[in-house]
Amino acid sequence: MTTRAPRRDAVENRAGILSAARAALAVDPHASIDAIARNAGLSRRTLYGHFDDRDALIRELISAGAQRFNAIAESVDDADARIALARLAARLWQEAAHVQVAAALALDESHVEHTAAALAPLRRTVAALVRRGQEDGSFRTDLAAPTLARLIEEMARTVVSRTDATSTGPPTSPSARC
Repeated sequence: MTTRAPRRDAVENRAGILSAARAALAVDPHASIDAIARNAGLSRRTLYGHFDDRDALIRELISAGAQRFNAIAESVDDADARIALARLAARLWQEAAHVQVAAALALDESHVEHTAAALAPLRRTVAALVRRGQEDGSFRTDLAAPTLARLIEEMARTVVSRTDATSTGPPTSPSARC
């Protein structure tokens, strides 16, 4: 049995719901399903035809943001681990402005497991860069690679959680210019 592709209007409705959810949640992180449906110009019933509940909608927003972050992680291929990590951080910072709502939702404790799973490729990239940097002597070795990778991840998480959507970029530093 072959699975049919969704109808064009269904695809457009889903995209509209996600866009409306991003907009509504940017104004009110606790926006209800009703508010999101109204913002999308759809009925609540139509919204529930696409998503089982508010958490499913939020997980979809988190997944979409994570896909963008993971694609950036795959694109960084500098031989020097320091440059690669700096370039990764700079590109992720630029992208964060586009996924600010999803990033804020992803950092909420109720979505930690889904966020961790969705960002697994990015986390593996950071861990590999840390190991590579330790092996070539450019990163500190007094901490185990997984610990150092986790510290980098937590620092990034703190920066994202304390950055508002109006920020235009990271503080100017040599690594931010990579």
